[in-house]
Amino acid sequence: MAVIHINTNNKYETLNHSELPILVEYMAPWCVYCRRIGPAFDQLAQQYDGKLIFAQIDIDEEPKLAEQEQIEVVPTLIIYRKGKAVNSIVAPESKAKIDAFIHETFTELEGDL
Repeated sequence: MAVIHINTNNKYETLNHSELPILVEYMAPWCVYCRRIGPAFDQLAQQYDGKLIFAQIDIDEEPKLAEQEQIEVVPTLIIYRKGKAVNSIVAPESKAKIDAFIHETFTELEGDL
């Protein structure tokens, strides 16, 4: 599944009504780290298709959403389950770090994905 984009209009619906957990990347187009992990984020979205939804929030376009989550550094990745943030990581530097973060989160929550 492709990475979806969340905005003020669809945030509540997307996060609260999803059957699957959602990994949201708070990012900005000017962010070097965001651009560097972009391809890895897309690959992981394909790898976890049907198990985890991948989404992005552009903090420049949606500053209120970033403020609500107290995002101070991009990229920040947060996993939501049933509308609640369950874990986060700031500035992961590789696909392996993001993958480990996903596995760690789901091992703590319910077992492997």
